[in-house]
Amino acid sequence: MADRRIQVFYTVAKQLSFTKAAELLFMTQPAVTFQVKQFEEHLNTRLFERTHGKIALTPAGDLAMYYAEKILDLNAEMEARMAEMTGQMSGPLMIGASTTIAEYMLPRILGDFKARFPQVQARLTVANSETIENRVNDHSLDVGLIEAPSHHPNLTTAVCCEDELLLICAPDHAFAKLTKISPRQLAEIPYISRELGSGTREVIDRYFRENGMPPEDLNIVMELGSREAIKGAVEAGLGVAIVSGSTVIKELKLGDLVAVPLDKPLRRQLTLVYAQEKFRSKLLQSFLDFVDTCLLNTSDKSAK
Repeated sequence: MADRRIQVFYTVAKQLSFTKAAELLFMTQPAVTFQVKQFEEHLNTRLFERTHGKIALTPAGDLAMYYAEKILDLNAEMEARMAEMTGQMSGPLMIGASTTIAEYMLPRILGDFKARFPQVQARLTVANSETIENRVNDHSLDVGLIEAPSHHPNLTTAVCCEDELLLICAPDHAFAKLTKISPRQLAEIPYISRELGSGTREVIDRYFRENGMPPEDLNIVMELGSREAIKGAVEAGLGVAIVSGSTVIKELKLGDLVAVPLDKPLRRQLTLVYAQEKFRSKLLQSFLDFVDTCLLNTSDKSAK
């Protein structure tokens, strides 16, 4: 295992925060500070400038960061290769997922993967697509599952399935009796939107623009970061929203909400992302293949 001081230094340098590094490493902040101080004493140089409550890397810190990343990547590759030689499929797997995938698709997949590989420790981070991309890009996550195409040139992207988005409204809303609805019909209606940075928001905004309805023309009465909050607000009659059909199956069955297909249909691709230059262990490749198969099967079933 790589020197703990290198891991701690690298995490602080990535976050530019001792507090955030302590949270990610499950350590106390004094312990993190002590490890960094020891590392600086070992190298006989200052790695961080500390001014006005903020930190920045010194030129020596930049150089140490460059080599720390190489050392940690090589260490991870060595451990993975050794495990593969002994026939083991074990170790931590850092997974990130946007909220729709994490809440409605991933739990069963992780359960099945854990049953097949019980020695694997899967650790899931849930955030919006933009955050997941950034964390895969900086190697703090091994793989991400997001709801929009990747914007990072350093990430490999693989489409794993499609998901249809629908307009939802309260049962007594005027739209509830429609069989389909065009983007222009939403111009004057109170609309509830996802927050900026959400993969769903990005896909919907692009759909509106491509269909002659600038998102700026919408009567957005709320921007919410939680699908449950959006569904609750729509059910209460505060407006309409566009969400993944997979997230409202229960509410539709109970009659709490009504879903109306969009004209033209709005379908998005769910995407796997991982770093191009990162060593791809047998464990990571097995997970990529497993997720791809599971989501394709789910997509096929929902289409029937």
